[in-house]
Amino acid sequence: MRTLARAILPYPLVSLGLFALWLLLNQSLSPGHLVLGGLVALIAPRGLLLLEPPPVRLSRPVAIVRLGWRVFVDIVRSNIAVTGIILRLKRRERNAGFVAIPLKLRNANALAVLGTIITSTPGTVWVDFDSATGLLRIHVLDLIEEADWIETIQQRYETLLLEIFR
Repeated sequence: MRTLARAILPYPLVSLGLFALWLLLNQSLSPGHLVLGGLVALIAPRGLLLLEPPPVRLSRPVAIVRLGWRVFVDIVRSNIAVTGIILRLKRRERNAGFVAIPLKLRNANALAVLGTIITSTPGTVWVDFDSATGLLRIHVLDLIEEADWIETIQQRYETLLLEIFR
């Protein structure tokens, strides 16, 4: 029975999320949207089977909450800083640049989360990760002190991600 359910819904949470997202985006509970949303929820997750994602093992729920809070605070701060740059509230010279950050992280899921965090934060973009050396390269809109960015990524994010993705 479990195998049949797995064959129909290989990733039930993804299917549920897609179904809910379909209904929210269409803002309708009409029979047509329920059927179309159900079809998307049944068919789309099969594509994940082809990707063979590594299994996710999360630990330390408190660390997950702490990381979420840090990311929220950093995104708000960064939005304010980038808005100031765009509106030229601060007249000093801006120096965009690249920063190379050595990481201990090797878990693909943890790296994906870190990439999402960095790219979601205004003013920063994940550029490259060398899995052989563990060197992450990011681009920063307003690079003042490279060491501050290295410490921020390693201390604020990497340490918690190492706890979460053991």
